[in-house]
Amino acid sequence: MRRTLFCTALLFALIGGAAAFDTVQIPLADGFDLPVGKNGKSYYKARGVRPNGHLGEDWDGIGGGDTDLGDPIYSAADGIVTFAEDYRLGWGNVVIIRSGYLENGEMKYVDSLYGHLLDFTVKIGQLVKRGQQFARMGNNRGMYSAHLHFEMRKNINVGMYRSSFPRDWSVYWSPTEFVAAHRLCGGDSRIVAVPINTYPNSPPPVIASTKIYTPEQSVASAGVRIDNGVMTMPHGRGSVANSPLRRVYAASAPVASSSHPAHAAVVSSRPLKSVAFGPSSAHSATPKPPDKKSPPAKHPLFRVNRFEDMKVLGYDSGN
Repeated sequence: MRRTLFCTALLFALIGGAAAFDTVQIPLADGFDLPVGKNGKSYYKARGVRPNGHLGEDWDGIGGGDTDLGDPIYSAADGIVTFAEDYRLGWGNVVIIRSGYLENGEMKYVDSLYGHLLDFTVKIGQLVKRGQQFARMGNNRGMYSAHLHFEMRKNINVGMYRSSFPRDWSVYWSPTEFVAAHRLCGGDSRIVAVPINTYPNSPPPVIASTKIYTPEQSVASAGVRIDNGVMTMPHGRGSVANSPLRRVYAASAPVASSSHPAHAAVVSSRPLKSVAFGPSSAHSATPKPPDKKSPPAKHPLFRVNRFEDMKVLGYDSGN
């Protein structure tokens, strides 16, 4: 009981003590963008935020594998670099950029974390501009297929000590939804004081939490094919039980399937049904072949779900 009270008091001290830290004068963010997609290539969100589970978004190139290795990573907004280091472990190169912004006239702060970077060109204390390339997409020395792990934090005390803070919406934003709601913030290049040096110097007490596993199953890594809007799974590639269908985010040009070059990839927000493959499984099923009677799609279809499509956010023309 005493330990719980101590941890709680320490956490409140960390959260409420931001005003006691040093400050630096930086321009207000005039808006936020996604950190990928300005190079004319297409990306999709392979994994989203889950409280007590995956705390950020994984952005991957639609080519799958390491086809996006070395792709440019851009700053989501004007801000100052508060962390830039090869953190090793499961992180690799990590950069955190802090931004100040106005919301309904109130001054707020947000930390944007960019993980698994191949390399970066910024250092702590450096100012960056919205849309400025400062890093390249990596794979943490081959630990994963190349992708960007992107987090946005309401709490600017977290740094790399995620296990010492609540793993829920009180600390984290859904990055895509935040960007959609803050494309324009009306900063007008105002210079404001932003807190710095807010990260703990040593690991705070760990907060116990029930971890929820979030399955990761991208279209490319699963061997999934999209033919004329019909998604098929290869037989014998393992179970995808309880794994949500990953949405494909098309940019300026539709993605042609292997068997129907003229047909565009289709965005779907429907969950993928649980199907276990193998002869011994009681739930084995043969993938439904494409309906050849259906007319070919003339234009890419976008089923929008909560602003999560790159086209809706203005990335269909490389903006």
